[in-house]
Amino acid sequence: MLETLFLGHPLLWVFIVGFLSATLLPGGSEALVVTQSCLGQPLLGLWLVASISNTLGSVVNWALGRYLLHFENRRWFPISPEQRLKGERWFARWGYWSLLFAWLPLVGDPLTLVAGVLRVHWLPFLLLVALGKALRYAVIIYAAGLAGC
Repeated sequence: MLETLFLGHPLLWVFIVGFLSATLLPGGSEALVVTQSCLGQPLLGLWLVASISNTLGSVVNWALGRYLLHFENRRWFPISPEQRLKGERWFARWGYWSLLFAWLPLVGDPLTLVAGVLRVHWLPFLLLVALGKALRYAVIIYAAGLAGC
């Protein structure tokens, strides 16, 4: 049953992996997006699902920063105080525009958490993060096409 569900619906995998990889959990979605592109998945749908799911994962980080930071020193909290401080320094230097780079490894997830801590309004957060992530997936899919997929 589960095998049919996931094998028959590859965009569901893209959504799940894209969402989880944008949260503070470790992981990445790029390889899956490239694979699905090479397997002939419709590119617009692939781009939309990857972009939306990855953006929604970042919204989870924003909410954690906004509402759950008082748990930061607990063992289960997914980001260390040092990672948070790194994100705060990045945000202090570049301001709201730094959210365009929420897709970057290592700094992107803490950056979205810091945006919540600093109480960045949800609308500019959502617009900037979504734009950055959508551009990234467009480049990834385009590069996959150039590579022969």
